[in-house]
Amino acid sequence: MPRLITASDIEALAIGTAILGAGGGGDPYLTKLQCLQELRRGRRVSLIALDELADDAMIVPVGGIGAPSISIEKLEQGEEGLRALRALEEFAGRPATALIAAEIGGGNGLTPLIVAAAAGIDVVDADGMGRAFPEMQMTTFSIYGHRSTPATLADERGNVVLFRSVASEAWYEKLARAAVVSMGGTAMGAEAPMPGSYVKRCAVPGTVTRCIELGRLVQEANRDHHSAIPLICEREHGVHLMTAKIVDLKRHLRGGFSVGEIHLEGIDAHVGDRARIAFQNEYLSFERGSTIEVSVPDLIVLLDADSGHAISTDILRYGQRVAVLGLPCHALLRTPRALEVVGPRAFGLDTEFKPLPEMTGIAGPRSV
Repeated sequence: MPRLITASDIEALAIGTAILGAGGGGDPYLTKLQCLQELRRGRRVSLIALDELADDAMIVPVGGIGAPSISIEKLEQGEEGLRALRALEEFAGRPATALIAAEIGGGNGLTPLIVAAAAGIDVVDADGMGRAFPEMQMTTFSIYGHRSTPATLADERGNVVLFRSVASEAWYEKLARAAVVSMGGTAMGAEAPMPGSYVKRCAVPGTVTRCIELGRLVQEANRDHHSAIPLICEREHGVHLMTAKIVDLKRHLRGGFSVGEIHLEGIDAHVGDRARIAFQNEYLSFERGSTIEVSVPDLIVLLDADSGHAISTDILRYGQRVAVLGLPCHALLRTPRALEVVGPRAFGLDTEFKPLPEMTGIAGPRSV
């Protein structure tokens, strides 16, 4: 049976998606407010598990595309996601059974709830990344063979663009990104439907529930005046890499992305350490000295050193006190096939992927 999502769940979910956003996915604050507004309107927001999906169900990935730094300034009209979904359904000739997050990280982890509430359908407790990545072809759906087109984009002005077909997933990213730049830097999208049988094999499972649990962990730690940082590391099998202050920040927009780097000086137990983090919407690499210790697809997460709440790339500031965590990604992102798309070299980093220890109990690709 689908699980009804409550206002309390949404508050926790926003905290958890910010953590798994690894710096990107868009600020979840505004999408959280939209979700809560849907509940106040009396609409139902419900979550369905992967194993509850029928093999012939029509599952549509939805999410926002654009630079996170723009998404916090450019307000949405509110129905962009629904317009994108309806346009895709009209082209496909059948309605969606349920929606799924293309990425669970940041605001995109909550976006399907907003659209599904308006459409009156369920959201799948899974996503296509287990984190956030900057480019649209970087989902487990695309990596293991799904074609994202036909797809639609919609903006706050009422524009709806249909991508009937493209030469490749990389071309879809290029063309969609160009359209989004013309739309002002952000838009909402719906991608080609997937059968339930495919989603059950290729989605990262349980990520909505996981984010709710992460958020509750942080809430409870704040309430009890404890540090959430060791609790997050324990739950996610992660590593506390450094506690530091930001001593330099370079950030600019390039091709619809927020790109740059931050420089850190260690504080507390890490006095004397210096490190550099590169980012493209999301944090890509953590380099201490001349060694890259953690890189994509594993997650590099910056948390406020006191509250344990995530700090995304769009709200980085000089002088911030941060805790830097490394969290292992899902095994679906660690195959040779996946590393070609989301490994360090895919982002121009001259290093091989050196994985953090894998999460206990996480299986690899399921006959994909």
